[in-house]
Amino acid sequence: MHKLSFILCLLICVSSCKSSKKSKTYNQPSTAITSKNSEHIKSKSDDNHVILAPKNEAELKSLGIELVDFAKQFEGVRYKYGGTTKKGMDCSGLVFETYKAYNIDLPRVSRDMAKEGIKIDLEDVKEGDLLFFHTNSRNKTINHVGLVVTSRIGQIEFIHSTSSKGVITSSLAERYWYHSFKEARRIL
Repeated sequence: MHKLSFILCLLICVSSCKSSKKSKTYNQPSTAITSKNSEHIKSKSDDNHVILAPKNEAELKSLGIELVDFAKQFEGVRYKYGGTTKKGMDCSGLVFETYKAYNIDLPRVSRDMAKEGIKIDLEDVKEGDLLFFHTNSRNKTINHVGLVVTSRIGQIEFIHSTSSKGVITSSLAERYWYHSFKEARRIL
């Protein structure tokens, strides 16, 4: 009986990718924000959030590719609830750290990330955009996020961290992810 209770508790703890770990606030410059290779201008802000807009379409594509390349360095890292390092990370930790590397401040939790940027149609997604999922059939709130790494007609791939395989790249065409998909958002 104790084994069954322990296993049930363990499954509940690792079945979702919503971290309750508090994020650190990083102060953003008030006029312009510079990423590693691209300069961005502030397009919208309030007291808590800054949404950045690349100066042109070429910079958007370039930054998206840079974000993808940065995230790919974590492929194979094991899953760790609340993790944000190569020792282990969850889905929102992967996205949070990737965007943070380019001075883009996002909330730490996937359901809060889903309130940032603008909602976009699936056929409009590009590298660097975010895909949000609800993987719990009992609760329809967003609890998983992935970063688009490939966007071609009919094929969207995204990098994310799963509790069973760690950081991997998956296809939205896979039945599980297709049926769990909730929305796509553009932060850039």
